[in-house]
Amino acid sequence: MGEEEEAAMEKEETWNQKKQTLIEEVAEKLIHGDLDAKIQAARDVRTMVRRSSVKARSKFAAAGVIQPLVSMLVSHRHEAREASLLALLNLAARNERNKEKIVTSGAIPPLVELLKFQHNSLRELATAAILTLSSAAPNKLIIAASGAAPLLVQILSSGTVQGRVDAVTALHNLATGSENPSLIVDARAVSPLLNLLKECKKYSKFAEKTTALLEILSRTEEGRSAITSSEGGILTLVETVEDGSLASTEHAVGALLTLCQSCRSKYRVLILNEGAIPGLLRLTAEGTPEAQERARTLLDLLRDSPPEKRLTSSVLEKIVYDIATRVDGSDKAAETAKRLLQDMVNRSMELSMDRIKLRAASCTPSNISST
Repeated sequence: MGEEEEAAMEKEETWNQKKQTLIEEVAEKLIHGDLDAKIQAARDVRTMVRRSSVKARSKFAAAGVIQPLVSMLVSHRHEAREASLLALLNLAARNERNKEKIVTSGAIPPLVELLKFQHNSLRELATAAILTLSSAAPNKLIIAASGAAPLLVQILSSGTVQGRVDAVTALHNLATGSENPSLIVDARAVSPLLNLLKECKKYSKFAEKTTALLEILSRTEEGRSAITSSEGGILTLVETVEDGSLASTEHAVGALLTLCQSCRSKYRVLILNEGAIPGLLRLTAEGTPEAQERARTLLDLLRDSPPEKRLTSSVLEKIVYDIATRVDGSDKAAETAKRLLQDMVNRSMELSMDRIKLRAASCTPSNISST
């Protein structure tokens, strides 16, 4: 080892010792200082963690800062709660052990209380904290049992933009980690979730989480009633089938299928009236394997013929494939069949648009008064 390498190692060791000393000093203030000192120390934790490597989070936790930070969440002073929230958020980021330690140190009850606040900044930070902590599997049951979910549902309607995004993700974390996700979110979440889905890009990660929650809600009678009674509820799901990502289309068609399977006579016409057929036909060729199967099943349910005379989607695909084999041979059959199916989808979309235009024209008043 050369002299330059030894000097570099010695310099790094000195710097690490200096950082460790700073960490211990901050921890000492958090544990034994007065409230003003604790607030400043919490701010120092946030600043130092943001500027340091991932290892700094573990070193702060080892120095014992988590418990006093959690205790500050119940302080009577706004700046103490805010400083502790920001410090805990930074300590939890990309560190599963810290996330678990924060929860076992008793952070969830005071965070739930902060979710009830009308003060947007504290409520938004508490929502972000619940989101971050709920991403750790061992924390999900504790958070789910804390009463946080109904408060997160309220934030879907009344929170800031960032608060609503974080609330959706937190609910998604909790619901997907539960054996009975319907206990996490109830029908009150349907309307705000549909409104959020209408406003967002259907292929976004946010839309994927939103449609996943709506699919869960479609499994209950209350959830299904809420979807159909919400203005544009079924239409929003149909639009997601048409424009969504692979994941969001799978969830959206899953919700529509659950509706139709629960009561075909009730939901079939409602789904057909929103022009679902073209998107479903496309999904049978372009979706995930699960989405394709769901789309085929739903198309079969939407057909007006009796089950014994109904041409199933799988049979239709086989017929198209056989035709393609005869036309272009077995080597090109798959490609030709896909093109033929796409042509059928496009034609179906044209016919659907023609029907929509005719329906709109029939509803237009013949005499419009001029002003």
